[in-house]
Amino acid sequence: MPRRNQVVHVVTTRRRYKDRTYETHLLRRSYREDGKVKNETLGNISHLPPHLIDIIRRTLRGDTFVSARDNPAILRSRPHGHVAAVLGAMEKLGLPRLMSARRSPERDRCTALIVSRLLAAGSKLATARALHPETATSTLGERLALDDVSAEDFYSAMDWLLPRQETMEKALAQRHLHDGTLVLYDVSSSYLEGRHCELARPGYSRDGRKGTLQIVYGLLCNAEGCPVAVEVYAGNTADPRTLSDQIAKLRTRFALKRVVFVADRGLLTSARIDSELRPVQGLDWVSALRSQEVRQLVDRDGPLQLSLFDQQDLAEIRHPDFPGERLVACMNPLLRVERARKREDLLQATERQLDKIVAAVSRPQRPLRGAHKIGERLGRVIHQYKMAKHFETEVTDTSFRYRRKTDRIEAEARPDGIYVIRTSVDSQTLDATEAVHAYKRLATVERAFRCLKTIDLHVRPIYHRLGHRVRAHVFLCMLAYHVEWHMRRWLAPLLFADDDPHASATQRPSPVQAPERSRSAQHKASTRRTTHCEFPVHHFRGLLDHLATLTQNTMRMHGSADTFELLTVPTPIQRKAFDLIGVPLSM
Repeated sequence: MPRRNQVVHVVTTRRRYKDRTYETHLLRRSYREDGKVKNETLGNISHLPPHLIDIIRRTLRGDTFVSARDNPAILRSRPHGHVAAVLGAMEKLGLPRLMSARRSPERDRCTALIVSRLLAAGSKLATARALHPETATSTLGERLALDDVSAEDFYSAMDWLLPRQETMEKALAQRHLHDGTLVLYDVSSSYLEGRHCELARPGYSRDGRKGTLQIVYGLLCNAEGCPVAVEVYAGNTADPRTLSDQIAKLRTRFALKRVVFVADRGLLTSARIDSELRPVQGLDWVSALRSQEVRQLVDRDGPLQLSLFDQQDLAEIRHPDFPGERLVACMNPLLRVERARKREDLLQATERQLDKIVAAVSRPQRPLRGAHKIGERLGRVIHQYKMAKHFETEVTDTSFRYRRKTDRIEAEARPDGIYVIRTSVDSQTLDATEAVHAYKRLATVERAFRCLKTIDLHVRPIYHRLGHRVRAHVFLCMLAYHVEWHMRRWLAPLLFADDDPHASATQRPSPVQAPERSRSAQHKASTRRTTHCEFPVHHFRGLLDHLATLTQNTMRMHGSADTFELLTVPTPIQRKAFDLIGVPLSM
């Protein structure tokens, strides 16, 4: 029988003799004869250098080698690592499938908008140009097969996405909310460019842009701060007026029978609680009293006295003005000192302005005369620091005097450092400490607004002129923050963020005191290295920038017209980041 299926390969054997290891590299041929596999040694190549043995071994396996003089040319290099990380995170979270079970151009375009919002927020035109093969700034367009997309295509994709918002939010609520859960809610606003959008209205600007038209949007998050739903309102909508929509969303769309609604005191006013929350069965709340309400509890020998905090920094009280509610009074001595310092600084700043008027009235040459002129100048300065209530003034045609209202200042300072949490949840379900913790979790929603507005996602400025486009834009930004929120948790060991929040919570002696960072977070902050000093610590944006240095290169061999793609070798930090996210590093 003839020999068939001959294979030539290198076989390496090792044996130990007297504490030494001997390696033998044999060139062998394997073949089948009469139905049996046989081997034949062709030669011993152990005398060759190790790198030459490796070349022979790989050549026999089918690898092709080129001369060092014929180095391949790098035709193009595009950032790829950050794209692979964010796209992999989106796939892991299943966001594309939430948009549509089947892949479509609209779904891919919305995915590109979300990823671009995280990588480099820009206009729809800038995003389209960043995806085009001729002007691509990353591999995102290639990964999503969006090689010829325009700004109008993105607008159409936004119109396609908006009707799916309710379905997607319901799916996110099923993942992150359940009966009896804490639901965090807060409201913010952003300004629009232009004056033609039906949602753009004059309103309070939280961005400090006076004279600009605004939109208002409310964000629903779970107890950890993960965003679940967002709603957009006209810019002149008062914050408490958004509550009814959120309650209907939780009860009807998300089908939650029991919810603990957590919002700040500007949203959950007593009037809104009585009219919208209290009548709803299964709906409880955690909020705080306004400063005027706290002052009323302190004044007139009320139930809230400083003696309550002689041995503890929180105390639970009751008051008939808040039936069916528990009041948890907290005393923060550091806050008390800070408020007293700030008040004194404002009083002294006001006195410096008033002293200028006194000097102008009493100067020997061209003194300020006339009660009308003196009062006009007084009116320009007395309200500058909002301290007019603490001063008593006397104005005549030839004189001006002022003095502090000591009694009023002392009365205002009495509740300094005291804040009161109000909740309808019984003490068996949520004790006093947990109620304070629940209210302070609203800081995670404030952090979400900060990321949405300034740090990463840049929801503003808004140039859309159609109301439904504005809603779709805000929804896309919310989805981008949903991805970022999860990525921050996965990548926490590489970030300055506290990657052991439970440890810091157990070390915290009281919820009133400022939280202490865990030992691992303190170590990272002091050494700028990870817990085991393996890698340098990054901010989230800086880590994405480092991942972007993992590039995909278009290569061409010397003398050939064919091209191929090749990734740069990932750094140890990049490998660790992909391991933490739990997605493969691939093209």
